[in-house]
Parts: sequence; C-alpha cells; structure tokens
Amino acid sequence: MDPITLSQLLCFVIFAWLCNLWPNLRLSRTRKLKLPPGPYPYPIIGNILQITKNPHKTLTKLSKIYGPILSLKLVNIYVVVVSSPEIAKEMLVKHDHALSIRPVPVAAQAHGHDKISVAFLPVGSQWRKLRKICREQMFSTPRLDASRRLRTEKLHQLRDCVLECCLAGRAVDIEKAAFVTALNLMSTTLFSVDFAGYDSSSGQELKEIVQGVVKSISAPNLADYFPILELIDPQGIKKRADFCVGKLLGIFDSIMDERLKSREKGCPRKNDLLEALLDLSQGDEYNLSYDEIKHLLLDLFLGGTDTTSNMVDWVMTELLLNPIKLSKLKAELRSFWTGDEKIVEESDISRLPYLQAVIKEVFRYHPPAPFLIPHKVEFDIEVDGYTIPKDAEVIVNAWGIGRDPIVWSNPDSFEPERFLDSEIETRGQDFVLIPFGSGRRICPGFPLAQRMIHIMVGTLVRNFDWEVEELDTTEKFGLSLRRVVPLKAFPIVRTY
Repeated sequence: MDPITLSQLLCFVIFAWLCNLWPNLRLSRTRKLKLPPGPYPYPIIGNILQITKNPHKTLTKLSKIYGPILSLKLVNIYVVVVSSPEIAKEMLVKHDHALSIRPVPVAAQAHGHDKISVAFLPVGSQWRKLRKICREQMFSTPRLDASRRLRTEKLHQLRDCVLECCLAGRAVDIEKAAFVTALNLMSTTLFSVDFAGYDSSSGQELKEIVQGVVKSISAPNLADYFPILELIDPQGIKKRADFCVGKLLGIFDSIMDERLKSREKGCPRKNDLLEALLDLSQGDEYNLSYDEIKHLLLDLFLGGTDTTSNMVDWVMTELLLNPIKLSKLKAELRSFWTGDEKIVEESDISRLPYLQAVIKEVFRYHPPAPFLIPHKVEFDIEVDGYTIPKDAEVIVNAWGIGRDPIVWSNPDSFEPERFLDSEIETRGQDFVLIPFGSGRRICPGFPLAQRMIHIMVGTLVRNFDWEVEELDTTEKFGLSLRRVVPLKAFPIVRTY
C-alpha cells in the first residue's frame, strides 16, 4: 500500500466528517446480525491502519487468529475475507448469483470504462452479450487452435531476441521480453499489427501505460472510502487512470478509423478480431456499438499482456532459484524432440507433465491476482453460520490459500512435484487452486493465458541455459504481485 501519513489521513477524515457526506454502512442494522469475526475497528477509519503494504500477508496472518472467514471495516466499506477453499467454494458456487457484481473503484470510471467493461459490468444482458463475444470470437478452442500459428511466430521472435542478447553478451529483462511477446500477440490477434519491437522504446512506453491502468485500479484510493474526495482526487489516481486509459483508447480509435476507411474502399479484409467485431456491429444480433468495441478491446488488451508477462517472470525466477527443478524441466523439454525444431508447440503441452506442474506450482506460490478480483454482495447471504450483509465486498485470499499448511504440505517450498499425478486443475473447479477465479465471473481469457505462459516458459528453458548474478524476490503488492527488481539473466546457448 502506498504510504500515507497519519496527519494526511486525519485531515481527510476530518474534512469528510465536517461535510457529513460519505455513505453510511447502516451499522445499526449490521450490529444485529451475526457477522464474521475480525479485529476491532477504530472509530471512523475502521481497520485501515492495520492493513500493511503487504495486505496479502497481513490478511493471511489475521485468518490464523480469526478463522477462514473474517471481516474488516475500511472506513465506510465492510469487507469479508475468505481464506479457505471450502468457504471460497460455498461463496462462488452456492452464492454465485449474490456475488455476481463487482465493486467499482473510482479509477475504473476513467472514460466511463466501468459502464461498458466486461470486467465491471453487473451481470445482465449487456454483460452476457460481451461474454458471449469473448467466448465465441476469442477464447473458444477452435478459435485458439486457428490462431496457433500466430503464437508460434511470436515465439520464434522471442527466441531470436534472446539469441541476439546471448551473442552480444547482454542480459535479458525477462518480464520486458515476455511483455513485448504478449503485447504483439494481442495486437496482431486484435489488429493484425505488431505494437512494439524488443529493442524499441515503444514497448517500454506501452508497458508503462498498461501498468499505469492496472496500478491505478488496484491502488488504495482515499476517494473510494470518502466519496466527497472524488472531485479533489487528492492522490492523483483518477487523473493517472484517465491519462493511461485515454492513451490506449486513442490508439484503438485511430486503428478503427483506418480500418473503417479501408472497408469503405473495398480493401482486402483482415483475419483478426477487429474485423469480426466490426461485422458484428453492423449486424442485428448483437447491437454492438463502437464504444463497446473499444472498451472490450481495452479489457482484452489489459488482461492479455501484463498478467501473462508477470507470471513468466515469476516462473523463471523460481526456476533460477531452484536449479534442481530447472534441470528436471530442461531434461523433459530437451528429451521431447528428436529433430531440430526447438519451439514448444501448444499441442505439446499435454505431453509435458513437469512443465505443467511447474506452472501450477507458480500459480499456487505467486497467484496472478493475490485477492482475485473482489466481489460485491447483492443481497444478504448466510455463509458458514455468519451473515454477509448486502453491499459488503468479498475478497478471496488466493495467496493465503496457496500458503495454507492445512491445504498444502510444505507450503513455503517450491515443489512442482506435488502436481505430478495430481488431478488438480486451474479451470475454477478445484478451489485449492483458482488463479483465474471461478463461477460466472471467472477470467474469460484464461484459456489463452494458460497456453501463452506454457509455451513462453518452454521456449526460454528449452533453447537456453541461464545465469544470474543476483536474485531479489521482494514483492510489490497490487492487482498482481510484481517483483520490485526486474529479473535480468544472461542466456547461454547449448548444443544438443
């Protein structure tokens, strides 16, 4: 959490109190309910000062004291934290309908994104329409299989980039290389163009813009707790979100305008998602507006680049920290092919059990979103004997579940072997491992993310040995857990 001095916080609290405008949680009603236990809240500010800069670790420690379902009051927001797979399943399966809406942070309202975004829209006709488009036009197995050649081409580019660094004796910034690969995959899939080169400044600029959106949405924002502060935007978070979202929407606008002019001139059609979405917008079935197209593209773009590159970075970090595990993965990958082809194909993943086990272990150890994406309770529900009141926010502590000794043996050790001969999958049905969520609000892009992470890691490990001078695993909390110091490693080509 970004540091906020006590004096600043108190000034904002006093200002909001004098204005008497922040919403009331109806404490008189909730006091009569049997609520989950939790630490005693301070007047007005609640438990906000008890949340450290590493809330995933703080809430995991609190769950050891108060149990697998606990409650916090963060100023005017009532938060329920779930830290066990059993209660997570009850919440996301039995009460899926009640938890089908999302809380909307102020930053997500940039350019009206929350009113069009498939990530923040409430479940309804518009949300179902957009989810159906994602499912049928982007992430269905036939669609993904049809675009497999494209991803293979991007893997060749990644391998060539790393080889060039190897020959020049330069270290590779793993996350940056993975980000450019994922970025170009998404931009080519969506628009038939590469957005960045591995050595160009455009890749770094777009990375900063994408991460600017993600950081703004996940940053602790006083305006989310004191609505009177929305107009003031004291931390500048909404302003930063407006700028970053505006930059991306501007890029999409220019691409769409060019494509529409091309269609009017009768130019050859592109085989990409934008072409399919423009066709849908001109038909009667979906009634898809241009604004919906732009914000859907924004959702796909954000979800398909930052998280994927961050996970590849963590996988390579853990493998370099655990050379025996790295050697086992190398042996599997290098014994799999008898010819000269050294690119890991998506069709190979099912026949590489140790690679799958490594990825699952990193999902457990460093989940892409430590708290998933929060849910909001639409009406009172009862869970494990407690009442979860309407409008409460529900957080599933995926990081805490992944480190729970009751669920996992040796939870603080990196042991991919635990997933060999295991039937645990990451599709949202096994609640001990739900990196992409579960239920109707499961991440729609997880089939593509799964493929991308496996083939990128497989290609980096299959084609190169790696040396690193120093590894810093310090985390920085956000919507995803990032490394504070980027992983830079020297690739070495081996002959086999």
